[in-house]
Amino acid sequence: MDAAAPLPAVEPCSWDDLPSAVLLLARDGRASHANAAFCRLTGLSVDAARGAGWQRLLADPDRAPLLGALAQGEHLSLPLHLCSPGGDDATRREAWVDCVSQWQPSRGRWVCVLHDVSATRRAERTAIAQAEQLRLLADSVPALIACYDAREQRCLFANRPYALTFGRDEQSILGLPITEVIGEAALQRIRPQLDTVLLEQRAVAYERQLVGADGRMQWVEVHLLPQRAADGRLIAFFVLISDISRHRLAEQAVRESEERLGKFMQASAEGIVFHKDGVITDANAPVGALVGYGLDELLGRRTLDFVAPDQVSKVSAVMSSGQETTYESALIDKSGRRIPVEFIVRTMMRGDERLRMTIVRDIRDRHAAQAHIHHLAHHDALTGLPNRLAFMAEIDQLMARTTESREALALLFIDLDHFKRVNDSLGHLAGDELLKTVAQRIGAVLRASDVVARFGGDEFMVLIGGGPRLEDVADVARKLLAAIEVPLDAEVGRSISVTPSIGIAMFPGDGVTPAELIKHADTAMYRAKARGRATYQFFDPALASNAYAALVLEGELAQALERGEFVLHFQPQVRAGDGVLVGAEALIRWQHPERGLLLPDQFIPLAEQQRLMLPIGAWVLHEAARAARRWHDEGLCAVPVAVNLSTLQFQAPDFVATVAQVLQSAGLPGRLLELELTERMLMEELPEVGGRLAQLKALGIRLSVDDFGTGYSSLGHLKSLPIDKMKIDRSFVVDLPEARGSVAIARAIIQMARSLGITVIAEGVETEAQRAFLAREQCDELQGEAISPALSLQAFEAWAGRVATG
Repeated sequence: MDAAAPLPAVEPCSWDDLPSAVLLLARDGRASHANAAFCRLTGLSVDAARGAGWQRLLADPDRAPLLGALAQGEHLSLPLHLCSPGGDDATRREAWVDCVSQWQPSRGRWVCVLHDVSATRRAERTAIAQAEQLRLLADSVPALIACYDAREQRCLFANRPYALTFGRDEQSILGLPITEVIGEAALQRIRPQLDTVLLEQRAVAYERQLVGADGRMQWVEVHLLPQRAADGRLIAFFVLISDISRHRLAEQAVRESEERLGKFMQASAEGIVFHKDGVITDANAPVGALVGYGLDELLGRRTLDFVAPDQVSKVSAVMSSGQETTYESALIDKSGRRIPVEFIVRTMMRGDERLRMTIVRDIRDRHAAQAHIHHLAHHDALTGLPNRLAFMAEIDQLMARTTESREALALLFIDLDHFKRVNDSLGHLAGDELLKTVAQRIGAVLRASDVVARFGGDEFMVLIGGGPRLEDVADVARKLLAAIEVPLDAEVGRSISVTPSIGIAMFPGDGVTPAELIKHADTAMYRAKARGRATYQFFDPALASNAYAALVLEGELAQALERGEFVLHFQPQVRAGDGVLVGAEALIRWQHPERGLLLPDQFIPLAEQQRLMLPIGAWVLHEAARAARRWHDEGLCAVPVAVNLSTLQFQAPDFVATVAQVLQSAGLPGRLLELELTERMLMEELPEVGGRLAQLKALGIRLSVDDFGTGYSSLGHLKSLPIDKMKIDRSFVVDLPEARGSVAIARAIIQMARSLGITVIAEGVETEAQRAFLAREQCDELQGEAISPALSLQAFEAWAGRVATG
C-alpha cells in the first residue's frame, strides 16, 4: 500500500470489548486504531498511538524486524518489547508481548493482537538472574562443587574450581562420566564411599590426596551427599571437596617443629632453658656446663636461683611482663663466679603447655672484645696515646669543669717539622718508631694530670690544667722542644731527629669552645712554622684575622674558574743577538672582583693545596693554545707559547691525552706549544718521566727546563731526556755582571747547554748591563723587564705588531 494513500476508514469498533491489546496497522506500520486494552497496557492514549506514535514503544532491536515483516508478509508472529518513553522508574511502563498478526487484504490492514507475556518474561529473567547468582556463588566459595546423576554418574553441574582442578571448564565437563573426570584409579579408591551413597543413600565424608592443576599435592576433605526425588528415589549425588592442605601442613609443621626443637636442644652450642612460672622444666647440656650443674640439679629449681643478686629484680620484671625480648644480665655459677650472659626470651606452646624459652648466651668474649674495641676507638694504635675522639671528649669535660672553677687552661698544638722527609727517606717503619719515641718524650715532660693525645699524623695535643700561668706554659713548651729534638738512632750508625713547632691557645681568653681553642692553637702553630720552625708561639688575635682572610680567599678561588675570573698575560721572549721575537710565556693572573689583579704567588699555593691545579692548568693550556692559533692565523707571529706545568698536572695519568686534545681542539701544531718543567719534576722516576716526555715530543711539542740551576739535576740526567731549552733562573741573573759567582754559574749553564745542543734562555733580565753580558756570552734568548713586562693579550699583540714592523 502506498504510504501517501489515505488510511482506511474506521468502522464503529468493537475492538475495545476484547481483553487483548489490538492494533490496526497499515503496511508501513502506521496505526489507524489502538483498542482500550492496548492503551491500558502501554499507557498511551488512542490519539497518541495513531500513526507512527505507537512505534515509540518499540525497543530498537524489535523495530526493523517488525516493519520489514509488515511490509512483506500476510501472517506473522513476533515477540516484542514495549517500553513507554521518558518518565522516571516509578511511572515508566514496560511490557513483553507476543504479536500475532493477520493481513486483511479487503480492508488493507493488519489486525495485530498483542498477548501480554510480561509476567512470564519477568519470571524467566528472575530465574536467569538467580541462576547466575547461584553460579557466581558456587564459583566463589572456597570449595569444589559438582553434581552427578545417580544412574549413569554423568556430570550435571560443576563450579569453576571443580572443573579447573580436573583440567576442564564449566561447560566441557558437563555430561562426562565421573570415571573420565577423576580417572579410573581415583574412582577405584573412592568406590566404597561412592557405593555407600548410591546403595545406602547415605552421606559420607573422607579425606584423600590429589595432584592439583599446578602439579602440587593437596589434601582434600570430600563430602558425598545424596539427592532424592519427592518419592524418595535417589536421582543424583553432590560432591563437595574442601582443600585442607593448610591444616595438614600446619599439623605436619608442628610435628616437625617438635622434632627440630628436640634436635636443636641437643645440638645447640648455646644454653636453652624452658620454664613455667619461673620453674625450670627442661634444659640442654650447654646451659648446665655454663653454670656447672647437671640436668637433674636444674630441673624443678627456680630460674632466679641462678641469677646474680643485682640482676634478680630486672629478670623478675621481664618474667612478670611476659614480653619477648633480648637483654643482658649475669648468672652465678656453682663456684660463685659471675658470668655475663645475654638472655633471648620467647613464649611458646609445647603441646598444650604455655612455656617460656630462654636462650642463654655466654658473652664474656663479647665483653672482652668490646673493651678492646673501646680502647682502640679511643686510643692511637701506634703510640697508645688517647686519639682525637678521646681527646675531644676530655677537653670538653675539662673545659666544663674549668668554667665552674674559673681556672685557666692551656692547649698546646704540636706538629713535627718536615716529618714527611723521614718517611720518604727512611721508610714508614722508621717514621713510626720516631712517632712512638716522640710520644714517650712528650709524656715524660708532662705531669700525670696533664693530657696528651695523638691528634693525627704527626700532630700531638697537650692539655695543661690547674690554672697555669703563661710563663709556666712557655716553660713546658721549651722543655718539649728540647726533649723532642734529641736525635734518635734509626739505623746502625745513623741517627735522625725532628723539631716541633708548637702553637699555644689559652682558655678562656683565646676560645670558649673546644673547636675554637683548637683552631686558634693550630693558627699559632702555623705562625711558629712561619717564624722558622722549632719554636713555640702563643695565639695572637691578629693571626686569626689573617687566617680568616686566607680562608675566604680559598673559598673564592674555588669559584673563580667557573666565573671566568682568570686571565692570561704574555711575556715576550726574544733572540739575544737581534731582539727578534722567538716566543712568549703565558702567565696566569686572577682578576679578583674586589682585590684587583692578583699575581700567581698570591693564589697558586692555595690552588695546589685544594688540588685545583688540574682544572686551572687545563684552562691555561686551552687559552694559551687558542692565543697561539689566533696569532698564527692573523699573521701576527708564529712563535711557540710557553706554559708552566705543576707537578700535580704533569703526573696526572691522562696528562698526555689532555695535551693532545688541547692541540686538536685549537687546531694548533705541536711546535707552537712549549711546556716548562722544573728540575724536580725531571728527577722523579726517570724511566716514567722519560716515557712521558717522549710521548709529548711525538706530538711535536717543545720541552723546557724552568729555573735551571736551582735543583739537583745532573748532566747525565739531562742528556737522557728530550729537552729543547733550559732557562737560567732569575736568582743567577739578578747579580750579573757584577757578582763573580753568578757570572760563573751563568757561563757554565750556557756552555753546558751549547754542548748538549740545547737552547738556553735567561729570565729576569731587567737591566741593559745584564742584557749586554748575556748577549756577549752567547746566551740564545732573553726574557724580562728589560725587554718587556708581562702584557695582557691585547697589549702583547700590539707590542708584537710594533716589533714586527720595526
